[in-house]
Amino acid sequence: MKRILTLTIIAMSLLAAGCDGGGSDKGAEQQPLEINNALTPEEIAAARLTPEVMWKMGRIGEFALSPDGSTVVYGRTDYNVEENRGVTTLWTQPVAGGDPRRVTGYESNASGATWSADGGTIYFLSDRSGSSQLWSVEADGSGVKQLSGFDFDVEYFGIAPAGGKIYYVRRVKVEPRSSSEIHADLPKSAARVYDELMVRHWDRWTDGSHLHIFVTDFDAAGGAIAEGRDIMEGEPYDSPMEPYFDGAEIAWSPDGTELAYTCKKLSGTEYAVSTDSDIYVYNVASGATVNICKEYGSLQGSGPENGILADRVVMAGYDKYPVWSPDGGKIAFRSMRRAGNEADKERLMVFDTAAKTFTDLTANLDHSATNVLWNENEEIFFIAPYWGTYQVFRADMDGDVSIVTEGEHDITALAMAGSSAVVSLTRQDRATELYSLSTASARLFPLTDINGKIFGALTMGRIEERMIRTTDGEEMLTWITYPPDFDPAKKYPALLYCEGGPQSSISQMWSYRWNFQLMAAQGYIVVAPCRRGTVGFGQEWTDQISGDYSGQNIRDLLTAIDEVAKEPWVDRDRLGCVGASYGGYSAFYLAGVHEGRFKAFIAHCGIFNFESMYGHTEELFFVNNDYGGPYWSENPVARRSYANSPHKFVKNWDTPILIITGERDYRIPYTQSIEAHTAARLMGVSSRLVSFEDEAHQVFKPQNNLVWNREFFGWLDKYVKNNE
Repeated sequence: MKRILTLTIIAMSLLAAGCDGGGSDKGAEQQPLEINNALTPEEIAAARLTPEVMWKMGRIGEFALSPDGSTVVYGRTDYNVEENRGVTTLWTQPVAGGDPRRVTGYESNASGATWSADGGTIYFLSDRSGSSQLWSVEADGSGVKQLSGFDFDVEYFGIAPAGGKIYYVRRVKVEPRSSSEIHADLPKSAARVYDELMVRHWDRWTDGSHLHIFVTDFDAAGGAIAEGRDIMEGEPYDSPMEPYFDGAEIAWSPDGTELAYTCKKLSGTEYAVSTDSDIYVYNVASGATVNICKEYGSLQGSGPENGILADRVVMAGYDKYPVWSPDGGKIAFRSMRRAGNEADKERLMVFDTAAKTFTDLTANLDHSATNVLWNENEEIFFIAPYWGTYQVFRADMDGDVSIVTEGEHDITALAMAGSSAVVSLTRQDRATELYSLSTASARLFPLTDINGKIFGALTMGRIEERMIRTTDGEEMLTWITYPPDFDPAKKYPALLYCEGGPQSSISQMWSYRWNFQLMAAQGYIVVAPCRRGTVGFGQEWTDQISGDYSGQNIRDLLTAIDEVAKEPWVDRDRLGCVGASYGGYSAFYLAGVHEGRFKAFIAHCGIFNFESMYGHTEELFFVNNDYGGPYWSENPVARRSYANSPHKFVKNWDTPILIITGERDYRIPYTQSIEAHTAARLMGVSSRLVSFEDEAHQVFKPQNNLVWNREFFGWLDKYVKNNE
């Protein structure tokens, strides 16, 4: 296998804290963050997973293989709860086996690790100089050097494979949004001014600044990087795109003459109601940019259903993540057919740069392709959700697709180089570790074991994969997690876990927030149904939930808990219902229709009032697709959706409910949770509102997370376990 492009998981811009290392830079002013991952004697004696134990775990993030495939570099984040922050360091690990080596330190963060062409140097972003800049370090951890010294943060970067060029991403001001900018004579005014949508997105108000790509020369010998040319100058768009800002949406051609990038070049209302992003190719020499999706694809055309060698194909939805073939003759990318549906099937599309044609390699695969990598020029490897797991697949240029891996695990990212392949892998009972993958035999070999001592001291609960027949006769995969000391002669309280999304997976994931093993370790049976809307069971199963929030998926949830509650080891008088996002909606809705099944509910950042949600959220394409339109629509689907909004059933609420939210959440605005808490109290229902001032849709900060867990399990213990 020849050297091919590598893909790492999302490179987060910098996690808030510090780094030091085997090759520390002596002039760093920041003090290294103290890290202590050791369990206490009490924790070892208890042998149970707790929130405090989880914060002692190191967390593997992005990774990349050296060009010869001999060594993997990966990011590892460790936390200090007392200081309420973490630090991300870079480590190297021989693929053939051996001890890991830390190459950056604990006084600052490091991210975005990339190898030099000869494999001797690692380039990365670090905040050790006070802002996010480009640095380099030798593979042995020596010779740390700062390569950029801009007066702005470098968010992402990419070095051309052929050398000589580099792109970097920075935020630039494009449009005036503040009153002090619009009214220059009132510099102390503090108002935001908008004529169009979107006024805010995910966790930030739109301020008129955007992430742009800059291209400049690069000296591999380590010379200073000069400011580059803005290839999107004056454009009010982002690349990589908000809200996730994933650097993998940008890719150099192998010879460094062209740059492919993802962008949604829409504005205002059109931007808010559409998912129509495209792949753009920028020519470094001429400065010309071509939108290959609109130039050679068609919004109206359909192309043959199998998509193979179609000269005109539908490019109306998300088109993302361009990846060049090693010879530069093709660009693979992920493409959704339907505009406005963020959960459409992701087709693996290949664009022939000479013939100007597209090939849908996964036309006959009813699963979405992610994490796309070329193997030479005629074969592609990718990851896809598959029946409650994530597995590696391969496809050839004729559209023949086969599954490579199997087993009860989630493969979350893949890198390939030389003759090596490395994956990151999780299970419901084990956090992320790296494995080498033999693509010939499909065997997986452990590479890292960063939390081995912690997991070796814990007793984990048994995980059961059960098929349950739904009310419409389908077979539904349901995960059941048992307490570590499970005794079938005893009776246990049980929790119905309601997945968010709603189009997302319940797979072999390991979560540091909604963790089934953590719930089971507190003495609960955890029931997690892969209800309608979840991915990995075909697109029809995923699509069914849109326009039917109060329908079949709710029956799926109730069927699962009712079926498991028949077991002699489940106490039917001690059932709880928990969920976040769409799962929070599910808890709110079930609170009005559960007919006495549950003793308590927990809703995190849930949708409570469809009408106010429509006016408060930002990505209107989501509610248009899933509700059937706005609340004033006469569309029967929309009318049914709004008629079944959870707030319409508050008159039936009679069960204690814990409501959690983040005040920076603009996807499902925190006002939804406030409305629900108000309604519960006015109905005389025991309700508690926990509103985090500095969190958005999730709770990331260590001490906030511990508060979250204490409130979560305190509520369940009081009303479910102890049945007050």
